[in-house]
Amino acid sequence: MKLARRPFGVVTSCRPRPGSGRTPVRRHGHGTDSFTLLEVVIAMMIFFMAVFAILNLVAQNLRIARSLSLGEPDVGTVAAELFMEAATNRDLRGASTSGDFGELYPGASWAADLKLVVTNSASRGLDGDPGLYEADITVSWPENSVLKQRKSQVLMYLQ
Repeated sequence: MKLARRPFGVVTSCRPRPGSGRTPVRRHGHGTDSFTLLEVVIAMMIFFMAVFAILNLVAQNLRIARSLSLGEPDVGTVAAELFMEAATNRDLRGASTSGDFGELYPGASWAADLKLVVTNSASRGLDGDPGLYEADITVSWPENSVLKQRKSQVLMYLQ
């Protein structure tokens, strides 16, 4: 009679043979369905490393989102508005102008001085002529009961 080959550690029947009077013994060893302590510790380490990496990413994204919030007025928005106004209104060239940010930044204001730096025309280089203008921009806003200011210079070519 030929015996069928079974995988190591597999018990096919838990019933005792009739008439043997013994209970079957399960084999313990490499084929069991449990984890060793080392395997559990390694799995927990991997799990907690993944959890802490995700928590770090969430915290970093919150910091980035907080820094992108509308905290301080931007000089670039003033420069863009000033360029659009000076390109359409020649009387503004060589003059001073000011404004505020409305409801976007309550209490914040800006002031700008436009002066001609270089001209391509054969005229005397009067303000209002096409050429390269320098805009000195000052933005002021209240923060924690202190008035903060940021100054910047922007060059713009106006036709």
